[in-house]
Amino acid sequence: MRDSRRPRDTPQHFAHLTTATGGHVRHAIITLAFAISVAGPLGAQARDSLPPSISLPAELARVLTDYESAWPHGGAVVAELFVEDGYVLSAGVPPIRGRAAIAKHYGTSNGPLALRAFAYARDGNTAFILGAYAAHRGDPDIGKFTLTLRRRADGRWMIVSDMDNGNARPNRPSP
Repeated sequence: MRDSRRPRDTPQHFAHLTTATGGHVRHAIITLAFAISVAGPLGAQARDSLPPSISLPAELARVLTDYESAWPHGGAVVAELFVEDGYVLSAGVPPIRGRAAIAKHYGTSNGPLALRAFAYARDGNTAFILGAYAAHRGDPDIGKFTLTLRRRADGRWMIVSDMDNGNARPNRPSP
């Protein structure tokens, strides 16, 4: 029996959803893992071999447009797009958890941001978006991301986790 006192925006609640839906969310997560594994190192690919942009359903497209709108205003505004204990998984730093830590991580203001999706899936109240980002629409992609989402009772999709990394290979010291 589920503890009704447990907050709904917790990793434990997410795990509960995966079993309560008969494995459909698990299938979506497996699909996400496969999509990431076949995407390869996008930074090494020619521009014309990058995954093409796709149109998202309006309620998922809103997540990306809200992110783009919030980004120039800094971390506190971006953090409001996440569930209370959401995660940011960025290269070179440990996982960042919770809105306050996300706000601190992203700072007080950021430059322009353009997001595009190249894959997505949804199952019930859980979804993911795979995409790429650039400074401005039409510029070459400088990185890629995955967003894991959960739909609230009011129908709004919130970010559970945002994993991103740049397309440039990190500088590694010579052996």
